[in-house]
Amino acid sequence: VAKLNHVPTSPQKMRIVVDMIRGQKVNKALGILKYEPKVGARHVEKLLLSAIANWQNKNEDVKLEDADLYVKTVTVDGGSSLKRLRPAPQGRGHRILKRSNHITLVVASATAPT
Repeated sequence: VAKLNHVPTSPQKMRIVVDMIRGQKVNKALGILKYEPKVGARHVEKLLLSAIANWQNKNEDVKLEDADLYVKTVTVDGGSSLKRLRPAPQGRGHRILKRSNHITLVVASATAPT
């Protein structure tokens, strides 16, 4: 399990990236994220590497190659929003929401029952 909080991307944009790797094998997911041009892909790639490292620390007796890891669940939740004002005609201001999100990624082994 790995969590990443306050990622400065809207949850809607991040869910597009996350949907590509949900349920995939870890190696395939890393390949997809490495060549994905969207901004959120590098955040998710770093989070996936962190989740793999966390799994290795928890299961030191199992080799990573034998484990057959896959992305079990990935959730993207809305985080806090920064409120900004954009100047508008006749002295008014329009509100701009700079959204952020929280990502939770769970990696599991396909061979061992969890």
